[in-house]
Amino acid sequence: MENQRFMMEFNTNGNVSKLILKNDPHKMNWVVDESYLEQVNYDDKDKLFGNFTISINDKKVNSNEIHGKLSLFEELATVTYVLDDVDVLFTYDLSQSVDSLFWTIELINRTNSDVYISDFRVWSSFAYVMYRMNDLDMQTSHSTAVFPSISQNFTKMACVRRSNNAPHLGIYQLNGETKSVGTYCEYENLFFENVSPSLDGILFHQLVFAGGYPEGFTNSDWIYSKDGFLVKSEEKKNWQFVLDEFDDQEDFYQVGKKYGHPIYHFEPLAITNQPYDFSFSLPGNIALKDAYVEYRDLNDVCKVRNLMSYIYKNGSDYKSALIFEEPGEHKVSIELDNSKIDNIIINVMKPIQSIITNRAQYVSNVLYSGPEGDIPYSYSPISNQGESLGKLSFILKKNLLGVSPDISEVQKVEESCVNYIRPKWFVNGDFLKPAYLYGDFYRCMDFEYIGHVFYLLSRFEPKILKHNSPDTYLVWAAEVFRLRVNPDLHQTARGKEEAQMLGTFFLYINGLLDEMKNRGLTDKYNEIYALWTDLAANVAKDSESYKAAVTEHFYDNAGFGPAAGALASSGHINAAKKYGELLLANIGFSNDFRAQNPDRWWESLSYMVHSLWGGLTAAATLKVYEELHDTRYLKAAYRATVGILYCYDTDAKATDQRLNTGEAASTYSVGGPNMNRPDLSRNRFGQSTFYRDGGIFSKLFSKEEETSDWDMGEELAAYLDGFGKKTFLYEEGDQIKVMNGCIEYTDQGLLIHSYAPYPTEYHFYAADSHFISQEGEIVREILYAEGRFICKMQGAK
Repeated sequence: MENQRFMMEFNTNGNVSKLILKNDPHKMNWVVDESYLEQVNYDDKDKLFGNFTISINDKKVNSNEIHGKLSLFEELATVTYVLDDVDVLFTYDLSQSVDSLFWTIELINRTNSDVYISDFRVWSSFAYVMYRMNDLDMQTSHSTAVFPSISQNFTKMACVRRSNNAPHLGIYQLNGETKSVGTYCEYENLFFENVSPSLDGILFHQLVFAGGYPEGFTNSDWIYSKDGFLVKSEEKKNWQFVLDEFDDQEDFYQVGKKYGHPIYHFEPLAITNQPYDFSFSLPGNIALKDAYVEYRDLNDVCKVRNLMSYIYKNGSDYKSALIFEEPGEHKVSIELDNSKIDNIIINVMKPIQSIITNRAQYVSNVLYSGPEGDIPYSYSPISNQGESLGKLSFILKKNLLGVSPDISEVQKVEESCVNYIRPKWFVNGDFLKPAYLYGDFYRCMDFEYIGHVFYLLSRFEPKILKHNSPDTYLVWAAEVFRLRVNPDLHQTARGKEEAQMLGTFFLYINGLLDEMKNRGLTDKYNEIYALWTDLAANVAKDSESYKAAVTEHFYDNAGFGPAAGALASSGHINAAKKYGELLLANIGFSNDFRAQNPDRWWESLSYMVHSLWGGLTAAATLKVYEELHDTRYLKAAYRATVGILYCYDTDAKATDQRLNTGEAASTYSVGGPNMNRPDLSRNRFGQSTFYRDGGIFSKLFSKEEETSDWDMGEELAAYLDGFGKKTFLYEEGDQIKVMNGCIEYTDQGLLIHSYAPYPTEYHFYAADSHFISQEGEIVREILYAEGRFICKMQGAK
């Protein structure tokens, strides 16, 4: 059936089998395609759009075990399931509007007794697919990221096509109460079979109206309800959603406003005792009735503070300036005069410098084994993957930015480079002979992490180092980087292929080249410069086909993130714009700061925050912003960064995994429930927690108890080069706003307070105004007046 905007088809069981936007030139099917499941041998037909699970008076029923009755008309379809005590009805209505699809879920108690529904979940399986095929048109034009905003009465999901080319699909709640959005992952990973690409999969989404978790399940997630509900005798309950297309993030919210949804203007992060601006607008016929914030104090006791006295009304717009004293997740709720409730979730953190300092001390004093360790001079946990060396780059970067370096921290890294890294990854320490650490192959990607550590070590004064001179480490970095990007130095097909892929080295390649040139390494400079420029030019040339989006995986932000960052850094602006759109489609937007992260699923088997690749995607997005000056990238980079910081947040209280001072966890599962592993729902953890599940994980890790931060650190090094030292002003409408800081209005002008742990740079691209402190001097606040930055200690540049 169809209307002006939508075309729909159903299978014989009443599941939605096709959902197409008729003005879409790609004619993408927005729901999971049953024929694709058959093609890749995934046994998941029970998760097709419209299937459901319900527990009625503790009796569980799955819709795939019974047959639904499908009644199909020209613009209306109903699917009826008759259970023992209740009827479940789905109505798909294209007649109410030529542009929309109205979806109603109805629960009817046919009995003369009350029934209790402890669990009720409906599959809304949009086409969140990484296809098992090297077809980038399929990966970008026929696959969607799904960004949920969960709210009691205003739940919505943004289904963003991975190419970022509109039309996209939005789903907006009109009636009923939604408790959560859960996920189930089906995947195949051939990493150890020496296959590249090696990973594909599907994430199935489920709207949760009651329960969602195993019986008796509890966790620290105090923000979202797991309650069931009662349906009285002969009572009907219904949930209604509308599906509509949208053009971009801003339009997603404007479309929602058409259906009665509030629009918020808020940043995902507040710093304790610093001003925080919060504003929202309501549809014209709706007014604010109440507003309050909920959070947990240091003793985990729930606190509620009313906000009405801080909120000022101007027509349908509401504004407030808030101060938060307690760190941790904060749920800000508004109650409207139509009795509906909406909310946003922000994080409140202590000044971030304390996290950086504590983390560096923990890595250096707890994770470093020293000469007497089981594996001398290593940092635990041990891994063959180069990602595990990111901790060392972070330590060095932090000590290059601080007022004065901690010599002990730097020298421990140096000891590890000389005595552990070089002899482990290279046969007899020969940079032309990589060790086969994965059985019959090695990974070129490991070398970029090693090169980063060597390069950063070369930036220190000779008096701080104790084994070799800075120039020696620069030569090491150059030789390792040469191996990373020169396919002629590899004998295997995999090595030659991976050498031509972009990677994390986009973070430091320009700095490495500058140092080589300045220190007279002319021959190595010329060789590496030629390799780098050829690689960037080839990626730019192939940008129309998104070729660099493929890594070891069929489609990966570890491919298109570095591609966008590298292309921006190397002056290939048009190609950077092309890949940049993939970044914008990859970074979530939501009412919850934890669901605004770069889109990834395979470390969690759920929509998740992944510290390493989330952080590197954020860094690439910021680099694109610095070249293009398009504020979409600035906002996306910051949203992503705040989600990453949650992996280091020792004050978080809505996750079971609590972190002691300096600890970290590489992964946070946004989905709740995570149906593959319910215990990981809205929880932080490391991948080794999957060790007991067997398969690939039992090969990657030696035990479940391994620490949860093995692949963390590189993203903090990237953060310290970006938002770790930079604060940005930008224009929105007729207002000047700040990213990574807050504004205080004074008689002299705008006083900008930076949230950066090592603030040394302030930029306002629209006004072509910039401030960079001399010799890395810390400048925590600065005045902006008369079109320029003014600092008492330094002059504006």
